Amino acid sequence: MAKLGKRTQAARAAFAGKSDVSVEEAVALVKANATAKFDETVEIAVNLGVDPRHADQMVRGVVALPNGTGKTMRVAVFARNEKADEAKAAGADIVGAEDLMEQVQGGTIDFDRCIATPDMMPIVGRLGKILGPRNLMPNPRVGTVTMDVKEAVEKAKGGEVQFKVEKAGVVHAGVGKASFDESKLVENVKAFVSAVQKAKPSGAKGAYMKKISLSSTMGPGVSVDVAAAVGE
Repeated sequence: MAKLGKRTQAARAAFAGKSDVSVEEAVALVKANATAKFDETVEIAVNLGVDPRHADQMVRGVVALPNGTGKTMRVAVFARNEKADEAKAAGADIVGAEDLMEQVQGGTIDFDRCIATPDMMPIVGRLGKILGPRNLMPNPRVGTVTMDVKEAVEKAKGGEVQFKVEKAGVVHAGVGKASFDESKLVENVKAFVSAVQKAKPSGAKGAYMKKISLSSTMGPGVSVDVAAAVGE
């Protein structure tokens, strides 16, 4: 077995015996032990009691974190003419139509969020097998298929986070940077949990939120008391 470094050993010691703590304590632990040489992302993982293979148990949504993510979001927009100009003016990083489709088909995906006007969906639909698994496929349910590309781009740039449950029933996202003030991270975590709670599907049976964990990019995770996190 490989020998653990001093930083890893110290982090594990700090987390030992800690479980089902408050959001505030979890944030403090994660933040204090995010000691990598870069500004680590604070990540949340929520284990849900759903089976996303069933349509009525799919969980997806979007949330505007009150304090942003701390990440520079690269936004691509499928649009033409005045809507393309509108997207560029709003700060979109990449704007195109067939040319952007060919770029994606060629394996170049240099963006974190994809937005499209409704008339572009026949083109974007061809990219489903590429964008879908990366959670980049535009969807009207989360506001990324829209004629109001200006608002969509501004929201994406402003720290809006999309989430979608994975096959194992887990939703995860980055909710800020370790350099954020603790209070801002706490606000972001609670906003994300609230959004996932509101996205509870009709087909969910039994316990919906089973476990919530918080960690930093290079650090161990700590479980958060679910009832406290959802405000029950």
